[in-house]
Amino acid sequence: METDVKERYSDKDLAEFKALIEAKIEKAYQDLELLKSAYKNDGNNGTDDTSPTFKAFEEGSETMSREANTQLALRQEKFIRDLKNALVRIENKTYGICRVTGKLINKERLKLVPHATLSIEAKNMQ
Repeated sequence: METDVKERYSDKDLAEFKALIEAKIEKAYQDLELLKSAYKNDGNNGTDDTSPTFKAFEEGSETMSREANTQLALRQEKFIRDLKNALVRIENKTYGICRVTGKLINKERLKLVPHATLSIEAKNMQ
């Protein structure tokens, strides 16, 4: 029988990380809704009677703003996916184990980047 058991975080630690991640997911969904509502906003700020030059500038700015919002929304959706994947790793009790080195990822790193799958050591190797 092989005794190659990887070190892992305790169930208590995993429960703390789960609470942290669930709170981050909730906040991320709120941020995503703000981005989506800003994107859906028609952008009409009552500037119909201003100069044509300003109006053209504003429309260009609005297009750039929409593109930026779309990019932010896509990043936010990926962030939510990464956080949900972290919850799966918690359920599997593999959360916090570096996928390259197999060592535990530093707790402070996980508190800052709870969806991390690489230790700083592994990240620096990239």
